[in-house]
Amino acid sequence: MLMKFGDVESSERIFRSIKAKGADIYGALMNGYNLNGESWKCFKVFEEMKEKDVIPDEIEWNILIGACSKSGMLHHCQYIMNKIPLNIQNNIRIQNALID
Repeated sequence: MLMKFGDVESSERIFRSIKAKGADIYGALMNGYNLNGESWKCFKVFEEMKEKDVIPDEIEWNILIGACSKSGMLHHCQYIMNKIPLNIQNNIRIQNALID
């Protein structure tokens, strides 16, 4: 909710206070960054997910693809596309997001 009102700082504070973060929590933060024009921060969150061995599902991959689109950072987009597991690449929502 806070991200929808543009309160990125409070959202980040709540995120940091959560001890056991799953993919859904990371996804909520990344989605908020996309909503607030800070898509480049999604890539940092993705790196943190990797460090913490949190495996993104279809939702987080879609959010990352959206961040690629909004950021215009082609090298990050290629990196993200190469990281999507094959079983998720074949998902129709992922394919649609990649085409879009």
